[in-house]
Formats: sequence, C-alpha cells, structure tokens
Amino acid sequence: MAYISLGTLLEKSGGSVYNLVVLVSKRALEIAGGQPKMVEADSSMKPSAVAFKEIMEGKLQYKIHA
Repeated sequence: MAYISLGTLLEKSGGSVYNLVVLVSKRALEIAGGQPKMVEADSSMKPSAVAFKEIMEGKLQYKIHA
C-alpha cells in the first residue's frame, strides 16, 4: 500500500484523529463482515487498509450529526 499522508486523512475525517480511527474501524468491520468494497483492492489487503484507501479516494466521509 502506498504512503498515505496523515494530514490528508485528517482533512477528510473532520480534522480529528479520534474521528478518523472511529471511521476506519467501523468501515473495516463492515468490510470484514462481507460488505462490498467501494474501491479496487486485491484480496490480500486488510480491511483497515481498504477503509483508508476508501477515505483517500473520497468514497467514505465523516459526517457530523447535529
């Protein structure tokens, strides 16, 4: 997997490391549970790596609920 800038990931997850961790972990659990991937990834990629890739490509975003 290519290097992913933490700054870029934070911009796409509401600017919080906590939000980023929650977003990635929830999505990784969904992928591990059988949900389809939103990006192209080979079968050897771990669910968490796929979740990071989805965030980088703008397929997965953090939304603040008011």
